[in-house]
Amino acid sequence: MPMNIATWNCNGALRKKTKEIDSLKADVLIIQECEDPFESTKEYLDWAGDYLWIGTSKNKGIGVFPKNGNKIKQLDWSGSFEITGFKRKNPSHSWKTSDLKLFLPFQINDKFNVLGVWTKGNDSEIFAYMGQFWKYLQIHDADLSNGSTLIMGDFNSNAIWDKNDRWWSHSGVVNELSEIGIKSLYHYDRGENQGREKEPTFYLHRKKDKPYHIDYAFLSNDILRHSKLSIGKKEDWIPVSDHMPVLVTVNN
Repeated sequence: MPMNIATWNCNGALRKKTKEIDSLKADVLIIQECEDPFESTKEYLDWAGDYLWIGTSKNKGIGVFPKNGNKIKQLDWSGSFEITGFKRKNPSHSWKTSDLKLFLPFQINDKFNVLGVWTKGNDSEIFAYMGQFWKYLQIHDADLSNGSTLIMGDFNSNAIWDKNDRWWSHSGVVNELSEIGIKSLYHYDRGENQGREKEPTFYLHRKKDKPYHIDYAFLSNDILRHSKLSIGKKEDWIPVSDHMPVLVTVNN
């Protein structure tokens, strides 16, 4: 049976948008910028089912919602990493999983390992957005190398923002993922290069003249060739969010 997994930054207030996301008929939903169902309405909590959720506040987090009788369980991924070779030690040379935001690893039906992603950051942080994921990857590359793996979410990143003096640039991280057997399904499926995407996943301020591709599904090679990807149409989703949903169908 095909497995349909969707990721979508709902732009807040998911409790008011469940009808829209249910229209995808996904088996598992990975939703960024959603509120904690336990802290919200009974209707939303009932809809959420046996969900997973982490966040920076009760209104801003990443949630995973199983549908159609599918089962999920959170994976206990934790660890640390240290950059060596410096003449002097500095606290910035090492980090732990718990320092990084926001990443939610889980398993579907004891078969697929999935990392839900909503990278965070601000202008004062050097390792923001894709830099956060680069740090996570240094700790958990072995966990992500086991096959039947998907990494899905809002990365807030694109190759158009690469900087030459940054070893954790978007393109650099894509190359690191490729080295452990994980590739972007959109680029594999469409035959397009990073930074040259024709289908946006995000419209800044919901304006059609400010399109970007910043939401991704990276899949391990063993399921990549058996999978397809679709992106929601702007006219259907712009009334409820600045992001379009990304739906992955794994035929494996």
